[in-house]
Amino acid sequence: MHPILLDLGPATIYTYGVLLAAAYLLGLQLAMVRAKARGLDQTRVLDLGIYIIISALVGAKLLLLIVDFDSFTSNPRELLNLARSGGVFYGGLIAAVAVALWYLRRHRMPVWTVTDIFAPGIALGHVIGRLGCLFAGCCFGRPTDVPWAITFHSEFAARNVGTPLGIPLHPTQLYEAGAELLILFVLLFTERRGRSFPGRTFWTYMLLYGVSRFIIEFYRYDPRGMVGIFSTSQFVSLLIVPLSLVMLFMLSRRTGPAPADARSARAA
Repeated sequence: MHPILLDLGPATIYTYGVLLAAAYLLGLQLAMVRAKARGLDQTRVLDLGIYIIISALVGAKLLLLIVDFDSFTSNPRELLNLARSGGVFYGGLIAAVAVALWYLRRHRMPVWTVTDIFAPGIALGHVIGRLGCLFAGCCFGRPTDVPWAITFHSEFAARNVGTPLGIPLHPTQLYEAGAELLILFVLLFTERRGRSFPGRTFWTYMLLYGVSRFIIEFYRYDPRGMVGIFSTSQFVSLLIVPLSLVMLFMLSRRTGPAPADARSARAA
């Protein structure tokens, strides 16, 4: 566990920040490669990627502010931690999807074809981002005696994100990184198998992530807001999973081959 990558005196480089930047850049690079292979306008895709990155950062922090509002209002100094934290992934995902849909409609790009392009990049970025969580000590799991438990010792992490020290915990950061890596492989392996249609890859990602996140939340131990008996992320998962199933069913019934989307994108 190394929350601080480099301490340069007046400037400190945090491991989480470096890995988060790498997550966004590698995810965007994968999307660019996939866009080129499908004949889409790479300049438009790059611009969209930048919009997605900015909106994801803002959305993740806004949802963290909402679910932990009492903590921030009772202790305004916690706002400094908000600036340093990555926020809640679902907040970033929802904001990014909303902004992406607006951008795609505005520039008349094929919505579901483009979201399919970005879905594996989101999964790849999330793998790297959760490794950043591991180094930072955030998003930690419940105490456990399983052989693969992880124990944190960084006083900085304890002060910064409340990481329990000296206690074996479920490595929920690795659980989610592993789940996202598996989802990435599933998306890439199944993309060209079976009956393909625009939107299948994106909504498959949403479905698989929703299920995996709902399960992993049972092992989380960090304070992250509750909606009834469910954590905020579990509650969002309960909405996203059935929505994904409905969208997959509806989009699968549409007629029209995917290549037409690429031609319309080049003409846009």
